[in-house]
Amino acid sequence: MARPTHYQPVISRPLICAAFHEAKRRRMPMTKLIEELLVGALSGTPGWTAASEQYPREMPSPKRSD
Repeated sequence: MARPTHYQPVISRPLICAAFHEAKRRRMPMTKLIEELLVGALSGTPGWTAASEQYPREMPSPKRSD
């Protein structure tokens, strides 16, 4: 079996369970919920800046809370 070329963290079962229930409550796919949460938590950080330089076309736009 081929190995992934990028790091894939293992997320704890309780966090996955919480994400599942929250996504179900919001009536949205878990992947969309996780992306929304990560964008909100990481945008504006040094890590976000570094990733934006490596993947300028692929980075999602942070949502504005105007």
